[in-house]
Amino acid sequence: MEVQELIGALFNITLVVMIVATMVSAGFTTTFAGLGKVLSRVGLVLLVLGTGLIIRPLVGWGTAELFSLSEPAYIAMVLIAVVPGAPLGVKFVMGAKADVTTGAALQVVLAVVASFTFAPTANFILETANLGDGVSLPVGDLLMAIVFLQVLPFVVGLLIRHWNEKSALEWNGFAGKVIGPSFMAVVVLALLSSWRMIIDLLGDRVIVAGVVFTVVMIAIGYFASIGDYRTRAATALIQPGTNAGPAFAAVAIAFGNDPAILGAVTAIIFVQIVVAAPIGTWMGKDKQDPLAEAEEATGGDIEMAEGSNND
Repeated sequence: MEVQELIGALFNITLVVMIVATMVSAGFTTTFAGLGKVLSRVGLVLLVLGTGLIIRPLVGWGTAELFSLSEPAYIAMVLIAVVPGAPLGVKFVMGAKADVTTGAALQVVLAVVASFTFAPTANFILETANLGDGVSLPVGDLLMAIVFLQVLPFVVGLLIRHWNEKSALEWNGFAGKVIGPSFMAVVVLALLSSWRMIIDLLGDRVIVAGVVFTVVMIAIGYFASIGDYRTRAATALIQPGTNAGPAFAAVAIAFGNDPAILGAVTAIIFVQIVVAAPIGTWMGKDKQDPLAEAEEATGGDIEMAEGSNND
């Protein structure tokens, strides 16, 4: 086996571990009560879903067209745009001192719904854009893969949390230890297989396109929402992040881990983190931390709201 083939095999294995660990952890830290409370805000949920599943793909498509991206970068931008629901988005919400419980629940909803919509949406955009020799994704294969890798682990984690909270939280500690290293391994392996392409991209418009996409989605996520600052900031900062698992899976299944596409996807995800993290911190610089505020109001005797550790 050649080195590149070995890297590709390790990438695919690590990707599966990362996706499953991330989604089962989301299930472990979600309760039916907490999820139901957020979902009862129908107007907010519809706005967030509409922004993430309709407006976001259009913004990604428009950005790719605006910057006249090369075919691999164009495909990467489309794949990035159709998979909202990044778990890392909750970290950005924390930095903004926003409503973490609402942000975490809506992030999970986005990730689960997008599991079913991302392949057909990406296919529609790629076919309409008329790229190259009729670029398209195998919708059925991708849907089947994501159902087993993403939806099923989340449902299993949610049910275990419902039946045995103590065990769920204990197992979530283990899952949390897997998520970080596996994500870093996926990124490192992607870099090893695509580093030449990424270096070439440093002077390419795809980096600027990634910055523009991230900033625009934060702005839309904030203004296309309802409620106070904490709710709007939460919906804003879960919108730009990409659920990396399905994006990388699409590159692997549909494009055979094409180094150019893989490199562009990796570069854009890095850009999203580098841009969204400081914006979130800036948004929260003059805000009171919700937990600290609640502790002051109750004399320091308060537990963290259920689900606020959903990261």
